[in-house]
Amino acid sequence: MKVSTNVKERLERDQCDSTTKGADCRSGSCVSGRTDNWLVANQIIPLVQGADPQKKHAPTPIPQAGALAAPKSESQIGPPVAQTRAAIPAENPQTPEKTSLGEKLFFYGRLSADGTVACSTCHDPASAFTDGRPASIGTKGRSGERNAPTILNALYNKTQFWDGRVNRLEEQAALPITNPVEIGQPSLDAAGARRATIDEYKESFRSVFGHPPNGPDHLRAIASYEQTQFSFDSPFDHFIAGDKSAIDYSAKRGWEIFNTRSRCNKCHALSDSKRDFTTFTDNDFHNIGIGIIRHNVVSLACQAEKEIHSGDTANIDRAAIQTDMSALGRFLITKKDSDTASFKTPDLRNVLVTGSRIHILTKTCSHSLLRRLISMMS
Repeated sequence: MKVSTNVKERLERDQCDSTTKGADCRSGSCVSGRTDNWLVANQIIPLVQGADPQKKHAPTPIPQAGALAAPKSESQIGPPVAQTRAAIPAENPQTPEKTSLGEKLFFYGRLSADGTVACSTCHDPASAFTDGRPASIGTKGRSGERNAPTILNALYNKTQFWDGRVNRLEEQAALPITNPVEIGQPSLDAAGARRATIDEYKESFRSVFGHPPNGPDHLRAIASYEQTQFSFDSPFDHFIAGDKSAIDYSAKRGWEIFNTRSRCNKCHALSDSKRDFTTFTDNDFHNIGIGIIRHNVVSLACQAEKEIHSGDTANIDRAAIQTDMSALGRFLITKKDSDTASFKTPDLRNVLVTGSRIHILTKTCSHSLLRRLISMMS
């Protein structure tokens, strides 16, 4: 792989090893040393470690459908109705019957190879359709390398997954099904064949699609259900809609800082010149530096260049979920130096519940970290 000199020098500098560099590094007085000391003090570095992929975890009960899993109404305060309807693909139109079938499949444990995992295992409605783990647990208790992003408002995403390796929800639903660490089926056809033996699903698929269960229709049904999961109607949405008493003075001041001195809107808005309150993301990818703390990303990038072919989505998926090449983020897809260790900006809606900070942070440190970042930026 040809890594540009500037990028290589920057990455190697960012991975400064205090045992081999100068006295400033050993004392922790250089920029890298000071950063590492702060990260250790604030419990960020241990969290970067994520879960041990070799460790087996005991199966947990599969979350079941309930009130929190029900399709959401467009009549709530906040959702952009035109944008919501435009996000539904013409080739997979929504119907109540298809959405209902997708919901059943979403919570169906027998979808997995060993019967212990469903979509809802990693996307639990009680946790805003996440699992609250630094790294998610799949079949046979195996851990992956990343945590589960929420599916709330995923229909608005320009790309899916933290590295944007697919665009549509139908494509997103396919990859966990055949990833050995996640749902673990050998193929989509195998997943469809399992449904074809159950009378209830045979009847439902025939009613919705006009034929017996198959893999592609399985994905269409799940995506159709996921497209009903948009989340608004918060006090902030009521404030934006004109109710000035919906949030307190501190929140109003935070909204001003968010869009001005703190520059949060540089990433958490579609445009930094116009206030955007839809999903608080620019749908872009950024390297914020933390992902390279424990990885030699130059070496990993060289490995990915040799082993991972752009366009081989299944191979990229396995590398992202099962190997240290996960730290490369968007680079796995584009092979661009500028995308090294870059990940998608998370949607800030429901952030106190989702903990949606890729695999590097959890809810336990989010408040103190946020306060620190705002202090530094203001």
